[in-house]
Parts: sequence; structure tokens; C-alpha cells
Amino acid sequence: MMAQQQSRIGVFGGTFDPPHLAHLILADEALYQLDLDFILWVLTPNSPLKNDRMISPWQQRYELLNAALNDNPDFQISRVDIDRPGPHYTYETLQIISQENAGADIIFLMGGDSLNDLSKWKNPHDILAVCREIGVMQRPGFSNDLLEIEKFFPGLQQKIVWIDCPLIEISGSEIRARLREGRPVRFFLPPDVFEIITAKQFYAQSIES
Repeated sequence: MMAQQQSRIGVFGGTFDPPHLAHLILADEALYQLDLDFILWVLTPNSPLKNDRMISPWQQRYELLNAALNDNPDFQISRVDIDRPGPHYTYETLQIISQENAGADIIFLMGGDSLNDLSKWKNPHDILAVCREIGVMQRPGFSNDLLEIEKFFPGLQQKIVWIDCPLIEISGSEIRARLREGRPVRFFLPPDVFEIITAKQFYAQSIES
């Protein structure tokens, strides 16, 4: 009898304010290229790294994220950070997910820019300890100084797997700005997300003042 292969679970965290097509494309590339069984989207109620701006209420972002993912069984929302008090640090989130999915390989997905800032995160060595791999979304024209990063995190290169991603110039900040200014965003967003934002007038006023 062949040994059963361990589940490979991708973990994709963010504020998703709002979730947009670039998020979905990047996640789908990770799912395919890293041979993941599914991806857990971890909605962050409040990010310790984004204290310089206000973030929309998590209930609003949860509604939009659910609308963005509801037709794809390979994408699931995790409430791991929603259902526990903050502050929420990535190393703790990953430890909980690992405990809830005993025996599964945890693959943490992050951008190349985040990899460069990893030393600024809370207990970053614990992140490496709990993850089987670190899937780094490498965008065209962006590079990482792995030798420099390796000085802080010996053995990191052995855990990194690169994800080739198309260059998609869509960001949540741009979408929010466009909505405040009455500019078009329809094709930046999944249809169901666009419909909810339009119907409820989300982002019509600035929350960043």
C-alpha cells in the first residue's frame, strides 16, 4: 500500500481591503505551481505592520472576501485571527493553523518585498520553524538579496520556493482612491465584490484621514 501523501496547505494572509483580482491571480498561481491542496486566506483584523493607516472594519472585508472566494473550493477563509483577541502576529497564526491541521505541510505565501522585511516581524524564526516551505511571490523586475537575508535566518534558502507571478499593477490603495474619486474599478474586482461595494457604497468616503 502506498503511503498517503501529506496535505499541502497554503496560507495567504492580508487585510484584503478590498480583495481584488491580483490577489486571486497570485493565489491561483501559488496553488498550481506549489501543488497545494488548498489555500487558507487569513483575514487580518488589524495588521501590526499597517498602524500608519486606518483599515476598514473586518466585517466589511470578510463579506467582500467571502464574495470573492465563494465559487472556488480550493480557496477557504480562515477565521483564526478574527476569533481570537489581538494583537495578531504571523508566527502565532501559523502555529494555530499547524495545530488545527496536524500532519499537514504548511506553506506560507508572501511577497518578495515582505521577505526583505522579515527581520522586522515578530519572532520570525518561529515562522520558519512551523512552515515546511515559504512560497515567495516574485514579481518581474524585483529581486531579493538572499545572501544578506541568510545572515539573519540561516537555512532560509532551503525553505524558499519561488512563485513566478505576472506583473499586475492593482492595489487596494489604488482601488480605494478610485472609489473615493468616482473613477472606474469594475474590472479591478471580482464581479460579486464589485456589486457589493457599489450597492453599499463601501470606500465612498476616506477612512485614512
